[in-house]
Amino acid sequence: MLVKLTNAPSAVMGMYRMYLASVFLLPMVLKHRGDFKKITKVNYVYLIIAGLFLALHFGLWFESLKLTTVTSSTVILSTQPIVALFGGFLIYKEKVDLKSFLTIIVSIIGVIIVSWGDLGGNNSLALLGDLLSFLSVIALVSYLLIGQAKIKNISFWIYSFIVFLVAGVFLNLFNLMTNTQMTGYSIYDWFMFVALAIFPTIAHVLYNYLLNFVSPTTISMSMLGEPIGATILAVIFLHQKVTALQILGGVIVLVGIYLFLKNQSKENQVT
Repeated sequence: MLVKLTNAPSAVMGMYRMYLASVFLLPMVLKHRGDFKKITKVNYVYLIIAGLFLALHFGLWFESLKLTTVTSSTVILSTQPIVALFGGFLIYKEKVDLKSFLTIIVSIIGVIIVSWGDLGGNNSLALLGDLLSFLSVIALVSYLLIGQAKIKNISFWIYSFIVFLVAGVFLNLFNLMTNTQMTGYSIYDWFMFVALAIFPTIAHVLYNYLLNFVSPTTISMSMLGEPIGATILAVIFLHQKVTALQILGGVIVLVGIYLFLKNQSKENQVT
C-alpha cells in the first residue's frame, strides 16, 4: 500500500528499501559477525542468488502496483502457498496432507472473494500488472526455498543482511543500466522509502527467522492475511471502499489460515 503513496520508480523504491533495511540491521549484524566465518564460497553463491530473486520480487511487485490496484496485486500473491508447495516438492520432496491442502484452497477462495470486484478486467495494463505480480510470487518463493536450506547454517540476522544488501545492489545496477533517476527525491519520498524499509521489512526478517522451524509453504500461508491488511490500509489512506463481499472473503481467509496452522501444529506434535 505504501508503494501507492509515492511516484518514485519501482526499482528505486526497492533499492532504497533494501539499502536502508541493511543499515537498520547493522547493530545485530555486528553482534553476530562471527557467523561470517561459517559461510563457505558455495553458500555465498546461494546467498547472491537469493538476493537476486528478492530483487526480482520487489522490482516486479512494486511495478505491478503501479499498473493495477493494491487488492488485485496482493491477491495474485495468494498463489504463493501453491507455488511454495510445488517448489518444496520438487526440491526437498516435501509432502502436504489432504487437510492442509484443503485449508490452502479455502484461504485462496477467500482472497479471490476479497478482490472479486477489483481484478484487472479488460484493462491491458492491469492485466500486465497481474502477470508481474505472479512472476514476483515465483521470485519470492525461490528466495524462501534457498533460505530454507541455507539459513540453518548462519544467523538469520546475517542471512537477512546479506540478501537485502545483494538485492539492493542488483536493483542499483538495474537503475544504472536503465538510466533511472536515483537522486533528487523529496523528503516525502524519503519518508516512504524509510517506512518501506522498516514496517514491511520487519516481516521479511521474521520470515527468515521462521525458516529455521517451518517450511516456505507454512510461511506463505501466513502471508495470505496480507490482502486483508492491504485492503484496510487502502480504505484508510487511499479511500477505497470495502464491500460486504470483501469482508466475507477476509473472514474466510483468516479461517483458512487458522485451520492450516492448527493442522500443522497437530502434525508437529505427532512427529
